[in-house]
Amino acid sequence: MVRVLRLFRFFVLCLLAAVLCPGWHAFGQYVEIKTNTDASQKDTLVTTEDIAELFEKNPGYYYAAYLDSLLARKQYKPAERLVQEQLKNAVPQQYPVTLAEMGRVYKAEGKDAKATEQYEHALQLVNGDDVITRSLAKALIANGEFDYACKVFEKASGILMNPYLYAAELANLYARAGKLDKSLEILLSGMPGQNPNSEATKAMLLKLVGNDAEKLRQVQKILIGKINEQPDNVFFVEILTWVYTQKDDWEGALIQIEAVDERNREPGRRLLDFARTAVAAHQYEIADKAYNDVIAKGDDKPFYVTAKSEQLGSAYTRLTSDSAIIPGLADTLAARYEDFLSAYPSFNPYQIISDYAHVEANYLGNPGRAVSIIQKALVRQDIRREQLGTLKLEMGDYYLLLGRIWDASLTYSQVDKEFKQDAMGEDARFRNARLAYYRGDFEWAQRQLLVLKSATSELIANDALALSVLITENVEDSVTYPLRRFACADLLLAQNKIAGGYAILDSIVNVFPKHPLVDDIFMLHAKTEERMHHYPKALEYLERIHKEYGSDVLGDDAVFREAEIYRTELHDNANAKKQYEQLIIEYPGSTFAQAARQLLYDIDHPPAP
Repeated sequence: MVRVLRLFRFFVLCLLAAVLCPGWHAFGQYVEIKTNTDASQKDTLVTTEDIAELFEKNPGYYYAAYLDSLLARKQYKPAERLVQEQLKNAVPQQYPVTLAEMGRVYKAEGKDAKATEQYEHALQLVNGDDVITRSLAKALIANGEFDYACKVFEKASGILMNPYLYAAELANLYARAGKLDKSLEILLSGMPGQNPNSEATKAMLLKLVGNDAEKLRQVQKILIGKINEQPDNVFFVEILTWVYTQKDDWEGALIQIEAVDERNREPGRRLLDFARTAVAAHQYEIADKAYNDVIAKGDDKPFYVTAKSEQLGSAYTRLTSDSAIIPGLADTLAARYEDFLSAYPSFNPYQIISDYAHVEANYLGNPGRAVSIIQKALVRQDIRREQLGTLKLEMGDYYLLLGRIWDASLTYSQVDKEFKQDAMGEDARFRNARLAYYRGDFEWAQRQLLVLKSATSELIANDALALSVLITENVEDSVTYPLRRFACADLLLAQNKIAGGYAILDSIVNVFPKHPLVDDIFMLHAKTEERMHHYPKALEYLERIHKEYGSDVLGDDAVFREAEIYRTELHDNANAKKQYEQLIIEYPGSTFAQAARQLLYDIDHPPAP
């Protein structure tokens, strides 16, 4: 009965291991634990004899477990006999693997010469069959025989006359064996004119060297040697350029791109692609140099106008994303926009017109000029209908900055009529509802917002809900004076009249210190400071909301916004993590909770560069 119970328990363990840990060698692991336990437990644990009994009933299934158990108990002679029996019955594709297992037995027994003999015999049987190659290499790797595993892949590659077939496997094995130079040499090998998968190579390099400066230096040295040997093989240049960017040496990367472009007399596509990569990495000065290289080729070249337009886009991205405003950049950029539109009137100008108007209105304080820029664009025939709708919405916003509320409302209504069934129409309706809120017509605004809470666009629906909640919670028994003052301040801030807006907000707090609007006032302060890139001040207001009004509706918003400022603007992941964790703990039911969990994971598991 004891043996039956023991076997039953063993079967349960095996099933659990198979279900919970696929690929796990349940028997070997269990026997290893058994050999280190007290003898008094012999009646409750599975013994090697138990496994031998199971092996007799099903040799194919329990062979590996039985061999593991014998080696764990140092029963080498029975292990030899077991493998010998397997060799007698092994099919051709399994025979080399079984030889490797015999080598493992001899190695464990201390008979290194005999082990080597088995490994060499197995190696001789490699014939190019991928199943034999991979299964034998896997068995050798499991035994820690990396050198022989490398020989298996090398022989198979030679037989098939394809040196790249197992390059990734060989590079990984040599790295595990501590032979980084050889690993890199294999990974970066290439014949003249051939272009291996550069993205796969980059992924493997990241795995092997990461951002280790010394290892990156080794890669750089090898690549320079390869480029000298094969100057026309652009694959090596592409990888070397990537290595320079990993080392944050963008100047060096640009030099390499320029050299290839000049040597091959290219029209500039490679430089253009590099410039885009530099912009994405916020390397604006390097991107500018790359764009200038393309422009310098002449206005008769195919990428000339594209480079000039994208260079404007790079400058705009720099202006709008950098917290430190560069003196004179907005003025210079506006002049460049004007020159470009005059020189290339037939170039599809939608994005340039939109960006140009935004710079004039929000950085140079010329919303009237912004309206004029868009009005000229609205009569063009080369701008798509959807783009015209977007420009009209932006023009409505600039009317708002000018204080021309009715013109803004009329413009939004035109877009609403033209795009009645589209998300753009919903956006126009929301902007009109917000105008009604600014004017103090809360009843009409609420009617529109109630419909928009079911909008197709999640962003519009969320904005509509937030504004609706603000109105609902702050209209008490038809007393709307504080909310009217708040809406007036909100409008002034939207018009960039910061001092006037702040004065009204502060007056509300002074006169109504206990009013439900106080946390909304602090939030409006925080959003305005954030918009002006005054992040420490924005964080002060958000922290005050959390401490003093944490149980109210804006508590979780404030914590999440703090985290986002730390993560995206201040690049302070440590403090961002604290805020995300605080949100999850204090506000588990928050609509931001799932996003916070994902962002926490992203911080702890950053993507490969």
